Amino acid sequence: MTWMHAVLLLIFIAATLIGYKIINRVPSMLHTPLMSGMNAFSGVTLLGCLAVTAVAIGVGAKALGMIAIVLATINVVAGFGVTNRMLKMFHKVDKEVERD
Repeated sequence: MTWMHAVLLLIFIAATLIGYKIINRVPSMLHTPLMSGMNAFSGVTLLGCLAVTAVAIGVGAKALGMIAIVLATINVVAGFGVTNRMLKMFHKVDKEVERD
């Protein structure tokens, strides 16, 4: 393992731990708006995957890029689906009053 791989691994571990600490402290009332914002960041990730895969040279790199594109797309679509479902819980349902 080169020093660059070690630095990247440390950055990944630090980002994971910091992200976990931050998300753990978010109050329940803010989860829906926070999810919407994170879905926007996932869209940026998807664009990054597309750009990197477009310039990839090796077959292995292109395959990994394709997997990244598929996973990022699933993340974006599912995230907005869950956010939409959560927002529907806050809408009042207009029920027609039935008369006998």
